[in-house]
Amino acid sequence: MTRIVTRSTPAGNAQRLIDAGVSPLLARIYASRGVCARSDLDYALKALLPPQRLRGVRDAAQLLADAIEAGARMVIVADYDCDGATACAVGIRALRAFGAEVDYLVPNRFEYGYGLTPPIVELAARMQAEVLITVDNGIASVDGVAAARELGIATVITDHHLPGDTLPQADVIVNPNQPGCDFPSKSLAGVGVMFYTMLALRAEMRSRGAFESTSEPNLAELLDLVALGTVADVVQLDHNNRVLVSQGLQRMRAGRVQAGIRALFAAAGREPERASTFDLGFALGPRLNAAGRLSDMSLGIECLITDDMGRALNIAQELDRLNRERRAIEADMQEGALLRLEAFDPGQSASVSLFEPDWHQGVIGILAGRVKERLHRPTIAFARGSDGELKGSGRSIPGVHLRDALDLVTKQQPDLILKFGGHAMAAGLTIRESDFERFGAIFEAVVAALVDPAMLTRTIETDGALESAYMSLEGARLLEKEVWGQGFPGPVFDDIFEVENQRLLKDRHLKLRLRKGRDVFDAIQFNFSGNAPGRIHAAYRLSVNEYNGQSKVQLMVDHFEPA
Repeated sequence: MTRIVTRSTPAGNAQRLIDAGVSPLLARIYASRGVCARSDLDYALKALLPPQRLRGVRDAAQLLADAIEAGARMVIVADYDCDGATACAVGIRALRAFGAEVDYLVPNRFEYGYGLTPPIVELAARMQAEVLITVDNGIASVDGVAAARELGIATVITDHHLPGDTLPQADVIVNPNQPGCDFPSKSLAGVGVMFYTMLALRAEMRSRGAFESTSEPNLAELLDLVALGTVADVVQLDHNNRVLVSQGLQRMRAGRVQAGIRALFAAAGREPERASTFDLGFALGPRLNAAGRLSDMSLGIECLITDDMGRALNIAQELDRLNRERRAIEADMQEGALLRLEAFDPGQSASVSLFEPDWHQGVIGILAGRVKERLHRPTIAFARGSDGELKGSGRSIPGVHLRDALDLVTKQQPDLILKFGGHAMAAGLTIRESDFERFGAIFEAVVAALVDPAMLTRTIETDGALESAYMSLEGARLLEKEVWGQGFPGPVFDDIFEVENQRLLKDRHLKLRLRKGRDVFDAIQFNFSGNAPGRIHAAYRLSVNEYNGQSKVQLMVDHFEPA
């Protein structure tokens, strides 16, 4: 069951924004998202939180500056998703601009697992690493850091994931979520943490006179990478993150982008001059992620660190091919999962745990997300790993902190989960294949104790009805330029429409012609093969449909019900 609920809009806040020069439409939308003053929409670089508030960042800057002065060899250990790839690219570009000798390592996760593991440290040692820098990982790498320490390799952990009970004994940890850190933005992505670390390093090198005879690197040139990683990792877009994303989008629209970013736009058939958060989250991000899911994320990192446009375009085309392959694998897995769930009554359970022997490890997270969206239950999908283990990837719903739920499972059954980590809305774990049924039962009991039954009903929050004057190309363009994302959702509206025409596209998507008063609109609902009644109550988003050089407003229907 799905409910359409209208967000409340504090009238006083909306009026204050209008009085400050914000358009009435945006004022209403922003007020319903907690924006109280024009300053909440100040996305200038000077509005960023200062780096020195981030625990460990000064120590990291001093260690890295010492290493650069000593000519020490650095190796960045990257993660295999878009956040990890962009964080690695930020580190490589910045450190090389500072004169560092730096390379990167992004091991195949199917062989080496997640994070800085002892085998990865061995690989880094073969690269003659003297300093290891993790990006988007490392906060749980107790054994890996210990292995590096034994070999005399210094470790700098930059991460944003929630720490476990034991922190690694690294030389420095930079993580807004570590104990004792009072950095106000706990939602920095991994790329954001690395960007802040590089800002602190530049300040440290400036204080040492490193730029007296040379130009100081402009780190703002890396904000397109920061924006991409931040949006693609679906972290909360608090004000600080919105500043980072807005600045990156401004650079893209002005044509000041890395060759790899421009190549990814080209592979997706989009233009950086009209970049939006939708492009970053649904066009560029998936193409980078496809490398980590099916192949080797070094392909994605190479795309982001090359300045050769021809090479970037070639890599982007390969990433596009991998993404098409990923979609095909996902479609097959999803079809099998949904067939299996046809007889499943979600009212009987608070969670879903799934496993099929032939599922691909790299796509189970996407599958878990699709099933979660369909059933509105915390969902974990498993695929076979090695040595009789299952690798799981989970997605959750508002109100159920997934990592905390897994922590409760381990407290009840200490031998059940071999390792786990993640966030409130997404997490990964490893169990023995023989324990799958036991895990499903314990996880169900834990989630059932955490949720109120009302939380298991999908709710679509909308911004209410939209005046016809705004249901235009200009209105759609106005909205797509703004910064939207997790915790600061893009506008969704709801209205009553007469259905004048409907047909299926590719047997999967419902194409509609809708009337509201005297106005008629094209609309589409993706992945919906049913029929609409003659009159519907629809929740929808405004979008721009580009076809044969023509631009028209189109309604993207998220859900409808009989009016």
